[in-house]
Amino acid sequence: MLSFNEIACRRDGKQLFTDVNCVVHSGQKVGLTGANGSGKSSLFAMIQGDLEPDTGNISLQQHVGITHVAQEAEASERSALDYVVDGDQRLRQVQADIDKCTESDGERLATLLADLDQAGGYTVQSRAGALLNGLGFRSEQHSWPVSKFSGGWRMRLNLGQALMSPSELLLLDEPTNHLDLDAVLWLESWLRQREGTLILISHDREFLDTVTNMTLHIESETADLVTGNYSAFERWRAARLGNQQAAHEKAQARRKELQSFVDRFRAKATKARQAQSRLKMLERMGETQAVRIETPFKFGFKTPEAMPSPLVVLQACDLGYGDTTVIRKVKMSVQSGDRIGLLGVNGAGKSTLVKALVGDLVPLSGTRTPAQRLKIGYFAQHQVDQLRNDHSPLQALLSYDPSLSEAEARTFLGTFGFQGEQALQAAETLSGGERARLALSLIVHSRPNLLLLDEPTNHLDITMRQALADALVSFEGALLVISHDRTMLRTVVDTLYLVADGDLQPFDDDLDGYARWLASRRQQSSEQASHDGQSLESGDRAQSIDRRQQKRDEATLRAKLAPLTKDVSRKEKALDKATQALADVREKLGVDGIYEEGQKAYLAELLSQETSARKNLETIEEQLLESMEALEQATVDSSN
Repeated sequence: MLSFNEIACRRDGKQLFTDVNCVVHSGQKVGLTGANGSGKSSLFAMIQGDLEPDTGNISLQQHVGITHVAQEAEASERSALDYVVDGDQRLRQVQADIDKCTESDGERLATLLADLDQAGGYTVQSRAGALLNGLGFRSEQHSWPVSKFSGGWRMRLNLGQALMSPSELLLLDEPTNHLDLDAVLWLESWLRQREGTLILISHDREFLDTVTNMTLHIESETADLVTGNYSAFERWRAARLGNQQAAHEKAQARRKELQSFVDRFRAKATKARQAQSRLKMLERMGETQAVRIETPFKFGFKTPEAMPSPLVVLQACDLGYGDTTVIRKVKMSVQSGDRIGLLGVNGAGKSTLVKALVGDLVPLSGTRTPAQRLKIGYFAQHQVDQLRNDHSPLQALLSYDPSLSEAEARTFLGTFGFQGEQALQAAETLSGGERARLALSLIVHSRPNLLLLDEPTNHLDITMRQALADALVSFEGALLVISHDRTMLRTVVDTLYLVADGDLQPFDDDLDGYARWLASRRQQSSEQASHDGQSLESGDRAQSIDRRQQKRDEATLRAKLAPLTKDVSRKEKALDKATQALADVREKLGVDGIYEEGQKAYLAELLSQETSARKNLETIEEQLLESMEALEQATVDSSN
């Protein structure tokens, strides 16, 4: 279906790969692997036709459609459900053709309605809804406009749109980076069942092993297509490298023998002819390559300066934001040496719990008690985003620890792959994976006794993930990890906690048990909604037949409700702002020492601000409820 013929690619003066020759057959699920910067994304761009190979050509079977995940989503007012359905362009075209039909186009309309049925038009709403549910969207979010979602959630919408496409060839570039574990498990199952061809870039070993049956690996400027998943590829690679090393050592020994003969007898007339013969043999042998496994990362955590226990205690804490409680009555004590993995579906409150442990989030009630010599290493995406763009890795580390000499700083950064000139690059020129490595290096250098890691493997390639796991295994302090990378979790944690339904409880099973728990929850939700789904499909059929009238009615209703809708939107934004203002004041009230004698005046001012902010929030909430009721009533009146 897809063939690569003598493909070569050079970017920014660097040869990425050359002489790539392989064929991807219809129905194969191919894992495209290799270190960051090896050329995987460039190969994707070539398949899509966005980048021309320097030499060679790529042949795609005629009439084969390609779908990939868009990198951006405009802040439109289109609903999430409609946005995902837009991924099926064939269906949308049939619907558009139906809308254009007039009363005199009876025969054409009948044909188009048959085409609509064949394209799955009568089940499209339920199928799109299932995709959204699997990717972590709540049912009420299906009708939200795209503009209401954050960047990470829009990437999920883009992924859903790509999955909706019926195209034969699906290209996915790190699809799990914006997902949590429950969505990763769902996507894994969905891709296994999908018919068609898949080429997948991923650094998640377990995801690759479950989904793929072929591996195309780029390394040392070559690409090899190997039958089997990533684990099968690693076994093949180990055998090949072993044979390569043996052949190299044998060739080197033979070269040494020949060179020794030439050196001894080149000047002797009686041996000159034999010496020349040996020289020609040396030339014909050429060069063989020794095995060099590319492992630029080798680092470890130094022993923490203090190991108090417990490190931090949450006692009867309600955790949340403003008046919204996310987790209730949290009772948790993190002891020195604990190695905890935190599980829970998206939105359950995992990151909320981590922020409370860090101290960035003041409990709504209850107490947080840190150890006197607690030293936290906290990794989350916003830590990466806060790196100064104008600072190089070397400047970032020296700013963090001015006591280091430049040589010491360079040596340390080298263990994270920042060697030579790369240690002097401005952070704004670094890739996402390189920025994540830099943020991790600063945490490692700080010698924490409690590590709190929220999705630490995003943007890291397999080699760096393995290096991080190795370092965490030998870490002597306490560790709490949120990660969708099951290989990481299985390697470094020994206790699991589950956040679900507003509670935090120990999870007395393993990750496979968690997958079963998720499947059971989904089954229950599916059974609960099955009757509604059947009704929806029947409604879809009727809706498609009289689509034009519905569009006219919807347009009239939108115009009528527009002022009320804008009023609700304006007050929702005001509520978000007021909630944040109250949270900011409460955060200041949680700072150590605020209740000491010398802080009385400042404390009184903060308490006054807290009262004012709370009253303002309550007023806005009441106004928002009134506006929402007015909008709801107007909607009901219009439908009557």
